[in-house]
Amino acid sequence: MIALLIRDLRLAVRAGGGFGLGLAFFLIVVVLVPFGVGPEQDILTRIAPGILWVAALLAALLSLDRIFALDHEDGSLALLATSPLPLEGAALMKALAHWLTTGLPLTLAAPALGFLLHLAPEAYGFLFFSLALGTPALSMIGTFGAALTVGIKRGGLLMSLLVLPLYVPTLIFGAEAVRRGAEGLATAVPLTMLAGITAGAFALLPFASAAALRVNLR
Repeated sequence: MIALLIRDLRLAVRAGGGFGLGLAFFLIVVVLVPFGVGPEQDILTRIAPGILWVAALLAALLSLDRIFALDHEDGSLALLATSPLPLEGAALMKALAHWLTTGLPLTLAAPALGFLLHLAPEAYGFLFFSLALGTPALSMIGTFGAALTVGIKRGGLLMSLLVLPLYVPTLIFGAEAVRRGAEGLATAVPLTMLAGITAGAFALLPFASAAALRVNLR
């Protein structure tokens, strides 16, 4: 499993669909928002939690189609299916590799980019913590979507339509945690819900992803 993780990390960097693309998209969205809504600091401060979370979500979505596509194209996905490593473990490692190359860099960069949107100083810690809790769920849900659409021509759009509704609870609770942190309110409930969503995704979706892969490889 570790060897598969290292291989996927190398492929993500070489293929150009890793942290560089996600961070660039994240930066572009954050920079463009003030041009669209105006430079008023009060407005930017109020919408910053939602904008940062939406930007992180969309940035994570960019590289989802590469999770299984490269393996399917070169035939290594079929080899994985017949190897001693269970497909559930392979799906888990794919999700972990996606998070390390996309979700983790976004989590680390988000507080710095929050400065561009005049994010309230009290919210920076909650932004980092909420993304650290929520982005793993985005990667695992995205891995499930990639497994459902692997081998389908132009499956990227279909995968986005399948995955985006599943992302909504994570987005709601993540942005709510940051908003409450900025206003000095209790954040235990949204952060607990984020942790529960991530735990549930990693407990159930590796099996669902493996089942989808077996169906698509028949």
